[in-house]
Amino acid sequence: MDLNETFTWEGRRIAWGRAGSGPAVVFCHGTPWSSWLWRPFAEALSSDFTVYLWDMPGYGRSSKDADHPVDFGVQAEVFTALLAHWGLDRPHVVAHDYGGAVSLRAHLVHEVPLASLLMADVVAIPPSGSPFFRLVQQHPDVLAQVPPYIHEALVKAYIGGASHRGLRADDLAELTAPWLGEEGQPAFYRQIAAYDERYLTENEALLDRIDIPVTVLWGTDDTWIPLATGERLTAGIPGATFTPVDQAGHLIHLDAPVALATQLRSWLTRVST
Repeated sequence: MDLNETFTWEGRRIAWGRAGSGPAVVFCHGTPWSSWLWRPFAEALSSDFTVYLWDMPGYGRSSKDADHPVDFGVQAEVFTALLAHWGLDRPHVVAHDYGGAVSLRAHLVHEVPLASLLMADVVAIPPSGSPFFRLVQQHPDVLAQVPPYIHEALVKAYIGGASHRGLRADDLAELTAPWLGEEGQPAFYRQIAAYDERYLTENEALLDRIDIPVTVLWGTDDTWIPLATGERLTAGIPGATFTPVDQAGHLIHLDAPVALATQLRSWLTRVST
């Protein structure tokens, strides 16, 4: 499934793709990821659903202009505009990492109607951020100027630490590639520097307003965001369900693909009938 379509919003170029037929399911990625993580799951579901993939501006195949903010607030606005562009009425949304904060803000602040929400190891409520993440926030300009070979080693180590099982070389290369080169290196540090926890605080204060079916999946070995955060998120949402996924870290897609695919299909089949 390719991102062969483009949506332009306030000078940003958002790459997206669509496949299949049936109820609409939109996949939202996080940082430092892209829609690539969701691609095999979207393809598998396209026999029964119309699936949508997109890269947030500043990520993947979308534009990475240094003058364009990439904070939670902007990404929620982009998502809201993109859903309107697609003409979707109450889609099902599947989110990982930052995608949780973005989709929640679109729903709670911009009042985008959703049919259901599945969140896997999401950045949605405070606190969040690894020690490396916090270091980058304090020195984004300095780190953006390190020699490319040092930057590549840092990014690979950072990304590799999100997996519990360990990443295959080709998967690590795929996840690292968007952050290399003259455009990718500064974009990597820029998106971390843009992190603003006040958006997560606002999300948490509004969770009790959610009245759609919500389920939360969480890798039991997620060292980036602990299991307890997922449990607290679930407890704040009326009627939400929580499922821990064994032997999975933050990169649940690659650590436990069978379990994730099973949970996805089971959930979407249940909430779309």
